[in-house]
Amino acid sequence: MPSHPSDPTLQARLLGTLLANLEGMVYRCRLDAHWTMEFVSEGCLALTGHPEEDILFNSRVSYDDITHPDDRDLVRNAVLAAVKNNRRFDIEYRIVRADGEVRWVWERGTNISHDNKQWDVLEGFIQDITERRQADEALREAERRYRSIFENAIEGIYQSTPGNGYLAVNPALARMYGYNSPHDLISTLKDIEHQVYVEPKRRIEFMQLMLKNGVVTNFESRIYKRDGEIIWISENARAVFNSTGDLVFYEGTVEAITERKLHEAEIQFQATHDALTGLPNRTLLYDRMQQAVLHSERYSNITAIAFLDLDQFKFINDSLGHQVGDELLKITAQRLTSCLRESDTVARQGGDEFVLLLTSQPDEESITQTMQRVLHEVSQPWMANDLEFRITCSIGVTLCPDDGRDVETLLKNADSAMYKAKELGRNNFQYFAAEMNDTVTDRLALLNRLRQAIPNNEFVLHYQPKVDLGSGKIIGSEALIRWNSPEGTVSPANFIPLAEETGLIIQIGEWVLRTACRQNRTWQLAGHPPIPVSVNLSPRQLARGDIVELVERILAETGMEAKYLELEITESVMATDVEKSFSLLTRLRALGVKISLDDFGTGYSSLSYLKRFPVDTLKIDQSFVRDIATNPDSAAIIKAIISLGHNLNLTVLAEGIETEEHFQFLLKNGCNEGQGYLMSKPVSNHAFIKLLHEGIRQYS
Repeated sequence: MPSHPSDPTLQARLLGTLLANLEGMVYRCRLDAHWTMEFVSEGCLALTGHPEEDILFNSRVSYDDITHPDDRDLVRNAVLAAVKNNRRFDIEYRIVRADGEVRWVWERGTNISHDNKQWDVLEGFIQDITERRQADEALREAERRYRSIFENAIEGIYQSTPGNGYLAVNPALARMYGYNSPHDLISTLKDIEHQVYVEPKRRIEFMQLMLKNGVVTNFESRIYKRDGEIIWISENARAVFNSTGDLVFYEGTVEAITERKLHEAEIQFQATHDALTGLPNRTLLYDRMQQAVLHSERYSNITAIAFLDLDQFKFINDSLGHQVGDELLKITAQRLTSCLRESDTVARQGGDEFVLLLTSQPDEESITQTMQRVLHEVSQPWMANDLEFRITCSIGVTLCPDDGRDVETLLKNADSAMYKAKELGRNNFQYFAAEMNDTVTDRLALLNRLRQAIPNNEFVLHYQPKVDLGSGKIIGSEALIRWNSPEGTVSPANFIPLAEETGLIIQIGEWVLRTACRQNRTWQLAGHPPIPVSVNLSPRQLARGDIVELVERILAETGMEAKYLELEITESVMATDVEKSFSLLTRLRALGVKISLDDFGTGYSSLSYLKRFPVDTLKIDQSFVRDIATNPDSAAIIKAIISLGHNLNLTVLAEGIETEEHFQFLLKNGCNEGQGYLMSKPVSNHAFIKLLHEGIRQYS
């Protein structure tokens, strides 16, 4: 029958089984002179490499001998101290196994009561903990390595909480953020969202990414340093959770990327801005225009696009040089920017063309006021080569969504409106109207026809006589170009400005000069009294710098004497690149050519230029002559010009004489010569020869 649990035999068997299954050795030891083992369990062999019988009663070796020599005093002192204080002892030390291997053991025991008073008795348990000790040592080594990396890394390293600041930071992060030490940073920055991030919402975005993904990578933000300086950083971090899944902290690294961001910003700026003026270029303009168009459609507000072109910029650029032209473009850019709001855009389209983007406009009146302000500011004086200049602009305005709903259409329509502004006399702005597109198409067609006019022999010259007011005799002629296109006669007012803008005026001007000289020489060979023929020079012809050589070559080709050629220049030429103009005109005079100053009184020249330049004739502009009878100021100006011319020993000629009243006023006030419909309009070569034969009637 089964044994009772209290049966001593059963208890002994159960105890033996228990001790045999323990990973370690149970012992009983006398604290005598040799620390004699009275009992060791079966685990002795596995622990020490010695069988039980070798250890018991120190028959072959004592456990004290097995204890590592360097640790014996430690073990003895710890045990004796525990016995003395009647408490348990718990100690880790090394033993030397029978095979010589050194192992770490953990021993726990206590002093027990006994009958023999000759010595104390210990009972306890000894277990091999070598693997745990190795693991602990590996962990400590890892911690040392981590600490070294943490302390010496050039990147910032941190642990932070969602709402209570930083738990730990390394020296690199403290330096990066401008703090003297990690402790200084941790104690100061308690509110990361507002104290660190320039944009507090970035901290919220950081935590949202953490919540969603558990990590953030390359999270770029602007942050404040301790002194208020703003720098760029990039963060890589992860969320750390405890065993129950609760967030413990964030840990990550921080890299300072300010220099890289500045470099990227510089590259981006160069890609999207004009190098000369610093304004947005066409790429950035198109992007902003697309956004403005979408915004205009979504919120039903007005977006205005203004296409602006500087009047006569090419003339200034060619005559004064590209350096002055560039300076003018920069000045214009500054003036345009000053006229607009920060939310608007001024962009350089190219050359002397600018585009203004005005968003969220309340009404058309507001746009009109802005355009008026732009015209005023652009036309303010500016200095170049110690001279004061004014330049105007022409502006075309188109509205979104009324005039178009895409960028290309809006720009095309603004361009059409700008050309309309130029046609209406420049220095004004025009809103787009649908019929303007027809004008642009016609203009392109006209340009294509103009390019073929010379090779197709479509140009002819008409001549208007210049008359001595006292005698009524023809004393000269002015050559004026006419274009007999296959599609019909084209007015010079329509094609000359186009020729100026496109540069075709150089080719056309040379044809006029050669044809006029050849015709004048033909008149002389036919026996007509020799008279000068005058030809208008374009500012572009003078700006090229080769006009003297061209005139000399044409005179040689046609055989006409230089004294019978008069070159008419506009007043503005004298104020543009003074030294170059003076040199060219002086060389022309040296050839024997006469110089006439056309449209006098309408430009910006000073009297010092007039006195210095080699000029023979002043031509009073017809706008003054036309108003003689109705405008006292015009009459006064004409008298002043006549007096000025005579004082400078110059011939004075009046243009636009159309009435007897005009004629009598000019004759009475001493004007020398005149042109106008009263005497004769410009006529063909055949009709002019008839005038040379018959003469022009006398006036009295």
